[in-house]
Amino acid sequence: MDELMEVDEGNRGVCVLNTKKVPILDNYQISNTVLGLGINGKVVECFNKNDNKKYALKVLRDSPKSRREVDLHCRGSTCQHVVAIVDVYENIYNNQKCLLVVMECMGGGELFQRIQDRADGAFTEREAACIMREICVAVQHLHLLNIAHRDLKPENLLYTSMDEVAKLKLTDFGFAKETFSKESLQTPCYTPYYVAPEVLGPEKYDKSCDIWSLGVIMYILLCGFPPFYSNHGHAISPGMKKRIRTGQYTFPNPEWSNVSTDAKELIKGMLRTDPEERFTIFDVMKNKWIVVSSCGCCSSSSSSSSSSSSSSSSSSSSSSSSSSSRN
Repeated sequence: MDELMEVDEGNRGVCVLNTKKVPILDNYQISNTVLGLGINGKVVECFNKNDNKKYALKVLRDSPKSRREVDLHCRGSTCQHVVAIVDVYENIYNNQKCLLVVMECMGGGELFQRIQDRADGAFTEREAACIMREICVAVQHLHLLNIAHRDLKPENLLYTSMDEVAKLKLTDFGFAKETFSKESLQTPCYTPYYVAPEVLGPEKYDKSCDIWSLGVIMYILLCGFPPFYSNHGHAISPGMKKRIRTGQYTFPNPEWSNVSTDAKELIKGMLRTDPEERFTIFDVMKNKWIVVSSCGCCSSSSSSSSSSSSSSSSSSSSSSSSSSSRN
């Protein structure tokens, strides 16, 4: 029987995607508890029958797009800041041929929820830098593998537990795609608040679209609201699209009055409308605001970053509305 390589917390190496054909119910008990809704399928709770350990089970209708999602997620999960895939089954589920993806269960909820729970709507710069560093470690790993995630947002960033020191991990690869050259992506896959101007179309784009999304996330962490939004309550409007395309945003007071110039300059570097001028993930990782502000609180991220870089070099549930189109 083929098996998927299990990725543990040491999690270095190459994840090889092989699916199991045996019934998943031979090994797991599936609960009716829904943990979240991804782009392409729901996520429910399941338990390993051997040790009763809880996992998250993503149910995807079997298709080339679903197989691409699972394959890219599997490769990405060799980084400890990406939710690990444990098993993948090919089964008939609810009378449909499905891929049943068993993942580590993230008990700490979404970064989105922690942002909402902030009474003052913002994190300190040190807190925000630690969060950004963890996200950037995951993105750096993907970009070294020539994978664009294309849906970076707080709803797709999950904590391992409710502890303050819990690890943050990236999930939901429903929009992810390999990109081996500039302008190799074309389909407008996005969540409105976080979409880069070039993704709005009609031009082609590449993995630098992820950097724009990182800039939006950092902006939100430091003030509690996004740099681009519709003035009419819509998910996206013509005016919002125009502001995104032209990079029209501000750092209004009082929310930004005490935020450092270094933080603002990093955001500006990530929110450059021209992808050629926009920071790369490596520019962001070595930026002094990330390095200095996160010093001492992201030791696990630091080790993960170096490990994922060497590994990649050697191998060469959403609450915002998303576009349903794919390549």
